[in-house]
Amino acid sequence: MSRILLIEDDAPLRRALEASLKALQYSVDISEDGETALALAAESDYDAIILDIGLPDISGLMVLKRMRRSGLKTPILMLTAHDTIEDRVAGLDHGADDYLLKPFAQPELEARLRALVRRGAGDPNPSIVIGPLVIDRATSTATLDGRPLDLRRREWAVLESLSIRRGKVVPRERLLADVFDQDDEIAPNALEVYVARLRKKLEPDGPKIRTLRGLGYLLDTHG
Repeated sequence: MSRILLIEDDAPLRRALEASLKALQYSVDISEDGETALALAAESDYDAIILDIGLPDISGLMVLKRMRRSGLKTPILMLTAHDTIEDRVAGLDHGADDYLLKPFAQPELEARLRALVRRGAGDPNPSIVIGPLVIDRATSTATLDGRPLDLRRREWAVLESLSIRRGKVVPRERLLADVFDQDDEIAPNALEVYVARLRKKLEPDGPKIRTLRGLGYLLDTHG
Protein backbone atom coordinates (compact mmCIF):
# COMPACT_ATOMS: atom_id res chain seq x y z
CA MET A 1 0.00 0.00 0.00
CA SER A 2 1.47 3.34 -1.02
CA ARG A 3 1.56 5.92 1.75
CA ILE A 4 0.27 9.41 0.97
CA LEU A 5 0.51 12.65 2.95
CA LEU A 6 -2.56 14.80 2.26
CA ILE A 7 -2.17 18.47 3.23
CA GLU A 8 -5.50 20.26 2.85
CA ASP A 9 -7.30 22.69 5.20
CA ASP A 10 -10.71 22.56 3.48
CA ALA A 11 -12.51 20.00 5.65
CA PRO A 12 -15.13 18.74 3.15
CA LEU A 13 -12.55 18.34 0.38
CA ARG A 14 -10.06 16.76 2.78
CA ARG A 15 -12.59 14.19 3.99
CA ALA A 16 -13.67 13.39 0.43
CA LEU A 17 -10.09 12.93 -0.76
CA GLU A 18 -9.16 10.83 2.26
CA ALA A 19 -12.15 8.53 1.72
CA SER A 20 -11.52 8.11 -2.00
CA LEU A 21 -7.79 7.46 -1.55
CA LYS A 22 -8.40 4.88 1.18
CA ALA A 23 -10.96 3.21 -1.08
CA LEU A 24 -8.14 2.89 -3.62
CA GLN A 25 -6.06 1.19 -0.90
CA TYR A 26 -3.68 4.05 -0.19
CA SER A 27 -2.50 4.61 3.37
CA VAL A 28 -3.30 8.26 4.09
CA ASP A 29 -1.88 10.62 6.71
CA ILE A 30 -3.60 13.97 7.16
CA SER A 31 -2.41 17.51 7.88
CA GLU A 32 -4.56 20.64 7.99
CA ASP A 33 -1.68 23.13 8.15
CA GLY A 34 1.84 23.67 6.92
CA GLU A 35 3.81 23.27 10.16
CA THR A 36 2.21 19.92 10.97
CA ALA A 37 2.84 18.80 7.40
CA LEU A 38 6.53 19.66 7.66
CA ALA A 39 6.84 17.69 10.90
CA LEU A 40 5.11 14.64 9.40
CA ALA A 41 7.23 14.76 6.24
CA ALA A 42 10.40 14.96 8.35
CA GLU A 43 9.59 11.94 10.51
CA SER A 44 7.89 9.59 8.03
CA ASP A 45 8.52 8.26 4.53
CA TYR A 46 5.81 8.90 1.93
CA ASP A 47 5.37 7.70 -1.62
CA ALA A 48 3.71 10.98 -2.65
CA ILE A 49 2.42 14.21 -1.12
CA ILE A 50 -0.72 16.13 -2.08
CA LEU A 51 -0.21 19.76 -1.06
CA ASP A 52 -2.78 22.57 -1.19
CA ILE A 53 -1.26 25.94 -2.00
CA GLY A 54 -3.61 27.83 0.35
CA LEU A 55 -3.00 26.84 4.00
CA PRO A 56 -4.02 28.71 7.17
CA ASP A 57 -0.56 29.23 8.71
CA ILE A 58 2.08 29.29 5.96
CA SER A 59 1.57 29.06 2.24
CA GLY A 60 1.79 25.77 0.41
CA LEU A 61 4.59 27.25 -1.68
CA MET A 62 6.63 27.91 1.47
CA VAL A 63 5.93 24.37 2.69
CA LEU A 64 7.11 23.06 -0.67
CA LYS A 65 10.22 25.22 -0.57
CA ARG A 66 11.14 24.08 2.95
CA MET A 67 10.55 20.44 2.09
CA ARG A 68 12.88 20.62 -0.89
CA ARG A 69 15.50 22.59 1.06
CA SER A 70 15.52 19.80 3.65
CA GLY A 71 16.43 17.32 0.93
CA LEU A 72 13.00 15.67 0.62
CA LYS A 73 12.68 14.00 -2.78
CA THR A 74 9.11 12.67 -2.42
CA PRO A 75 6.92 13.46 -5.47
CA ILE A 76 4.58 16.38 -4.69
CA LEU A 77 1.27 17.18 -6.38
CA MET A 78 0.17 20.79 -5.79
CA LEU A 79 -3.50 21.77 -5.60
CA THR A 80 -4.54 25.37 -6.28
CA ALA A 81 -7.68 27.41 -6.80
CA HIS A 82 -5.73 30.11 -8.62
CA ASP A 83 -5.29 29.59 -12.34
CA THR A 84 -2.35 31.89 -12.90
CA ILE A 85 0.85 31.21 -14.79
CA GLU A 86 2.81 32.84 -11.97
CA ASP A 87 1.51 30.37 -9.36
CA ARG A 88 2.23 27.37 -11.53
CA VAL A 89 5.70 28.56 -12.46
CA ALA A 90 6.50 29.32 -8.81
CA GLY A 91 5.35 25.87 -7.74
CA LEU A 92 7.34 24.07 -10.40
CA ASP A 93 10.40 26.23 -9.73
CA HIS A 94 10.22 25.37 -6.02
CA GLY A 95 10.13 21.64 -6.78
CA ALA A 96 6.54 20.56 -7.39
CA ASP A 97 6.23 17.53 -9.66
CA ASP A 98 2.71 18.23 -10.88
CA TYR A 99 -0.07 20.81 -10.58
CA LEU A 100 -3.84 20.39 -10.45
CA LEU A 101 -6.39 23.20 -10.59
CA LYS A 102 -9.46 23.19 -8.33
CA PRO A 103 -12.13 22.10 -8.95
CA PHE A 104 -10.76 18.93 -10.47
CA ALA A 105 -12.19 15.61 -11.58
CA GLN A 106 -11.41 12.87 -9.06
CA PRO A 107 -10.26 10.36 -11.73
CA GLU A 108 -7.70 12.89 -12.98
CA LEU A 109 -6.22 13.36 -9.51
CA GLU A 110 -6.08 9.58 -9.04
CA ALA A 111 -4.33 9.08 -12.39
CA ARG A 112 -1.78 11.83 -11.68
CA LEU A 113 -1.14 10.41 -8.22
CA ARG A 114 -0.60 6.89 -9.57
CA ALA A 115 1.93 8.24 -12.05
CA LEU A 116 3.79 10.15 -9.32
CA VAL A 117 3.90 7.12 -7.01
CA ARG A 118 5.27 4.93 -9.79
CA ARG A 119 7.80 7.58 -10.75
CA GLY A 120 8.94 7.98 -7.16
CA ALA A 121 9.44 4.23 -6.87
CA GLY A 122 11.55 4.27 -10.03
CA ASP A 123 9.03 2.02 -11.78
CA PRO A 124 6.89 3.79 -14.44
CA ASN A 125 5.20 0.52 -15.37
CA PRO A 126 2.03 -0.13 -13.30
CA SER A 127 2.44 -3.91 -13.73
CA ILE A 128 5.03 -6.00 -11.90
CA VAL A 129 5.70 -9.56 -13.04
CA ILE A 130 7.49 -12.00 -10.74
CA GLY A 131 7.37 -15.42 -12.32
CA PRO A 132 3.72 -16.58 -12.30
CA LEU A 133 2.70 -13.59 -10.15
CA VAL A 134 1.37 -10.51 -11.96
CA ILE A 135 0.68 -7.40 -9.88
CA ASP A 136 -1.34 -4.54 -11.36
CA ARG A 137 -0.79 -1.47 -9.21
CA ALA A 138 -3.22 0.62 -11.27
CA THR A 139 -6.14 -1.61 -10.26
CA SER A 140 -4.76 -3.00 -6.97
CA THR A 141 -5.17 -6.56 -8.18
CA ALA A 142 -2.90 -9.56 -8.60
CA THR A 143 -3.05 -12.92 -10.35
CA LEU A 144 -1.07 -16.10 -9.76
CA ASP A 145 -0.83 -18.49 -12.70
CA GLY A 146 -3.66 -16.48 -14.26
CA ARG A 147 -5.90 -16.96 -11.22
CA PRO A 148 -7.07 -13.81 -9.40
CA LEU A 149 -5.80 -13.59 -5.84
CA ASP A 150 -8.40 -12.72 -3.22
CA LEU A 151 -6.48 -10.16 -1.20
CA ARG A 152 -7.80 -8.10 1.67
CA ARG A 153 -6.77 -4.44 1.87
CA ARG A 154 -3.77 -4.94 4.14
CA GLU A 155 -2.67 -8.15 2.46
CA TRP A 156 -2.52 -6.16 -0.78
CA ALA A 157 -0.55 -3.46 1.05
CA VAL A 158 2.05 -6.00 2.17
CA LEU A 159 2.31 -7.45 -1.34
CA GLU A 160 2.66 -4.06 -3.03
CA SER A 161 5.27 -2.81 -0.59
CA LEU A 162 7.38 -5.95 -0.95
CA SER A 163 6.95 -6.22 -4.72
CA ILE A 164 8.11 -2.69 -5.56
CA ARG A 165 11.24 -3.46 -3.51
CA ARG A 166 11.48 -7.05 -4.74
CA GLY A 167 14.78 -8.73 -4.09
CA LYS A 168 15.59 -6.19 -1.36
CA VAL A 169 15.11 -6.31 2.39
CA VAL A 170 12.18 -4.15 3.50
CA PRO A 171 12.60 -3.04 7.14
CA ARG A 172 9.71 -3.88 9.43
CA GLU A 173 9.20 -0.19 10.20
CA ARG A 174 8.84 0.62 6.49
CA LEU A 175 6.31 -2.16 6.02
CA LEU A 176 4.32 -1.00 9.04
CA ALA A 177 4.20 2.52 7.59
CA ASP A 178 2.99 1.20 4.22
CA VAL A 179 0.32 -1.07 5.68
CA PHE A 180 -1.22 1.01 8.47
CA ASP A 181 -2.53 4.58 8.71
CA GLN A 182 -1.22 7.00 11.33
CA ASP A 183 -4.34 6.69 13.51
CA ASP A 184 -4.58 2.88 13.42
CA GLU A 185 -4.25 0.96 16.66
CA ILE A 186 -1.71 -1.71 15.76
CA ALA A 187 -1.52 -4.96 17.72
CA PRO A 188 2.04 -6.16 18.40
CA ASN A 189 1.79 -9.09 15.95
CA ALA A 190 -0.57 -7.50 13.42
CA LEU A 191 2.00 -7.23 10.65
CA GLU A 192 3.10 -10.83 11.11
CA VAL A 193 -0.52 -11.96 10.77
CA TYR A 194 -0.94 -10.24 7.39
CA VAL A 195 2.42 -11.51 6.14
CA ALA A 196 1.44 -15.07 7.13
CA ARG A 197 -1.91 -14.79 5.33
CA LEU A 198 -0.21 -13.49 2.19
CA ARG A 199 2.35 -16.30 2.30
CA LYS A 200 -0.43 -18.88 2.25
CA LYS A 201 -2.12 -17.22 -0.71
CA LEU A 202 1.12 -17.23 -2.71
CA GLU A 203 1.67 -20.96 -2.13
CA PRO A 204 2.80 -23.17 -3.71
CA ASP A 205 3.98 -21.52 -6.94
CA GLY A 206 4.33 -17.84 -6.08
CA PRO A 207 7.43 -16.03 -4.82
CA LYS A 208 8.42 -16.68 -1.22
CA ILE A 209 8.39 -14.07 1.52
CA ARG A 210 11.55 -14.43 3.57
CA THR A 211 11.81 -13.23 7.17
CA LEU A 212 15.23 -11.87 8.08
CA ARG A 213 15.24 -11.60 11.85
CA GLY A 214 16.22 -8.18 13.07
CA LEU A 215 16.21 -6.79 9.52
CA GLY A 216 12.77 -7.18 7.92
CA TYR A 217 11.16 -9.04 5.03
CA LEU A 218 12.19 -9.86 1.48
CA LEU A 219 10.16 -10.98 -1.51
CA ASP A 220 12.38 -13.62 -3.13
CA THR A 221 12.23 -13.19 -6.89
CA HIS A 222 13.84 -16.60 -7.36
CA GLY A 223 10.92 -18.42 -5.71
